[in-house]
Amino acid sequence: MSEDLLTNITTKKNIIAAWKHFSGRFLILGLLLTILSCNQRKDLIDQPLYEGPLSSMDSAVTLLSDSAIIVMKMSFSKQNNFENGDREWPEGFHIDWFNSRGQVTSYFKANYVYFTKSENLYRAEGNVVVRSNSKKDELNTEELYWDQSGEKFYTEKFVTIISDDEVHTGEGMESNQDFTEYRILKPSGTFTMEDNPNRPPQREIPLKPAYRD
Repeated sequence: MSEDLLTNITTKKNIIAAWKHFSGRFLILGLLLTILSCNQRKDLIDQPLYEGPLSSMDSAVTLLSDSAIIVMKMSFSKQNNFENGDREWPEGFHIDWFNSRGQVTSYFKANYVYFTKSENLYRAEGNVVVRSNSKKDELNTEELYWDQSGEKFYTEKFVTIISDDEVHTGEGMESNQDFTEYRILKPSGTFTMEDNPNRPPQREIPLKPAYRD
């Protein structure tokens, strides 16, 4: 057998031996990498999904204008913004509505408010107050929904409405946004302010000019 042929045979044997040696190591390394990847993926899957706010704003004022006239002002201490477009005011907010002369016609405030974008609906909780300065009527309740698109308020909770010297109570209420028209769904009673000596005197809310740019 020629020397070149012997050399080729020897080279092929060395290549085969080297391949068997390294292929086994590559196989073990591949298995280890696969196991590590699966464990990492499992760890990621086991992690709880973050459902908190993506961003927050502190101590801000939002103005809404119509034909260069301020018609609404919202002020709040903290606002949380979520990925799905929902918003939350954990420390509540205060909204003033203005007329064309820059006077406050009504306001709406609460200790906590959550806005659901899919329904375009605000849910207010805790010491909720809506007041009409033109009629001097005031609503107090613990939960209230504000349908901004329909420009109305409603609730199924117990409500107290102060109108002139009378206090109306009941369960459930519907009203327009400026609280000039409303009705209690299940009235429970009406009494005059003199019948309730423990109630502090009603404070008049002065009309104030709108904030302008």
